Amino acid sequence: QVQLVESGGGLVQAGGSLRLSCAASGGTFSSYGMGWFRQAPGKEREFVAHINSIGRTTYYADSVKARFTVSRDNAKNTLYLQMNNLNPEDTAVYYCAARSRSSLPVHTPTSWTYWGQGTQVTVSS
Repeated sequence: QVQLVESGGGLVQAGGSLRLSCAASGGTFSSYGMGWFRQAPGKEREFVAHINSIGRTTYYADSVKARFTVSRDNAKNTLYLQMNNLNPEDTAVYYCAARSRSSLPVHTPTSWTYWGQGTQVTVSS
């Protein structure tokens, strides 16, 4: 059983930056693919970014590409999401997720096994 705890959310002005962290415990972190999702009020949870188990392959939603960077430190069992040039449309609760190796699409929430509790990101205009 893997436990995931996000941190680093907050209130930021448009154009600003935030760095989210996701601390993992209870499993072999380096064996899991990791992802970030977000959910705005009244909307479905949407894929943001994915990184493979060894950190060599990343994949982003078009809406965040070139602004967000996903990374991981397997020695620290921690996943990161660096978010730059934020805009109000990025306002959401951000969740990290983990899954074992899978052929299912990474952008599908149901293909992920473990979830954190989420951290709120609010971008003011």
